[in-house]
Amino acid sequence: MPLVILAAGIALLLVLMLVFKLNGFIALILVSIAVGLMQGLPFISDDDEVTTVMGAIVDGVGGQVDDLILILGFGAMLGVLMADMGAANRLATSLINSFGVKRAQLAIVIVAFLVGVVLFWETAWVILIPIVFAVARQQKLPVMWLAIPLAIALSTMHSFLPPHPGPTAVAGYYDASIGKTLLFGLIIALPIGLLVALVWPRLGFVRKVQANVPEGLVSEKEFTDETMPSFGVSLGITALPVILIAGSAILELTLPEGNIAVKIFGAIGDAPVALLIGLLVALLYFRLGRHIPMDTLMDSCSKSIKSIAMIIFIIGAGGAFKQVLQAGGISDYIADLTSGWNVSPIILAWGIAALMRIALGSASVAVTAAAGIATPLVAAGGVSPEIMVLATACGSVIASHLNDPGFWMFKEFLGLSVSDTLKVRTTYTTVLAILGLGGCLLLGAFITS
Repeated sequence: MPLVILAAGIALLLVLMLVFKLNGFIALILVSIAVGLMQGLPFISDDDEVTTVMGAIVDGVGGQVDDLILILGFGAMLGVLMADMGAANRLATSLINSFGVKRAQLAIVIVAFLVGVVLFWETAWVILIPIVFAVARQQKLPVMWLAIPLAIALSTMHSFLPPHPGPTAVAGYYDASIGKTLLFGLIIALPIGLLVALVWPRLGFVRKVQANVPEGLVSEKEFTDETMPSFGVSLGITALPVILIAGSAILELTLPEGNIAVKIFGAIGDAPVALLIGLLVALLYFRLGRHIPMDTLMDSCSKSIKSIAMIIFIIGAGGAFKQVLQAGGISDYIADLTSGWNVSPIILAWGIAALMRIALGSASVAVTAAAGIATPLVAAGGVSPEIMVLATACGSVIASHLNDPGFWMFKEFLGLSVSDTLKVRTTYTTVLAILGLGGCLLLGAFITS
């Protein structure tokens, strides 16, 4: 019966989002109420000791957003601020000039890795694709030759690494360390992203696809050498939070507990603090060093929050769904049921997320709903929660297709047909997800809970 209720809840979520076109946040809350009632949770109760449907939903939302709102907020502010001030352009132009035309793809991938750590896929794509167009035009290169590596590298960063919404949210579900998740994610994401980004444009069926960039679709904002920060500053500020977070995880893994360095880096390498430090350093540099008006800097910060508002709501609603499953006993049932299966929890978590992604399109909804279902697999022990985060997150990137907003952004910016977009984007996201699963299984063989 519990699995029937869960299946009915997932089916209802599909109907609400695909048939009635409801927003993911509204759909998840409605499904949480329905699943809670089907499990026998009362809607209201006079007994404070009794868990009600709405009580579980409120607890789930509050418990999930917790410090996540700080991570996403500071991360978005830092990313958009650096982009608006020309840091992304500086990184791109400097690396392309250094690597030369023959290695322009590698330069684009490195820029995407650097910028993609702190910027969401959509934002980074809009900022960096004009640079691709400019380089392709100047060097007489096919647009797809550079655009595909950019898209793949950004997808890899967005899917595998905190402080991006998916991995960060799942880390909260699984009680995983953000620092360790970032460190393990880099170990998997960098080689996989680089491999796919450089191989994919060389495949025969991809090389036949030609971009037809629509006029006026891309921002015409241009930076001069004088208006951009230096390469060192652009790289340093962009990488600072990553260095602090990953550095904390490295020290935690290599030094004994209680070591003073572990304590210090544990404080400044905490994800919200590290991102806040990076944001403050950026604000101080641009205000005092480059004399940018504070109003301009704050406009960038305010603008960034709009891009993550709905993501935060969806993640909070996913927390509500998870809490209702736990309060009604489905989580315990799943844990008991799967404990005897001879299947890796990593594969199960990945598979659940992949199915939700294919059905729903939204990676944020897929990863939060899947994590709510897979949480008892982590609680049962035997597998690293950080590896489970990566498995769930990379499962949610599979098979980007017609119900994924990123699919349409990729299509429209490059002027592709639907069939060509399916050939290029749907296939590369599927390969990334499968290789990511392989990386998680390999790493999971050496790292346990």
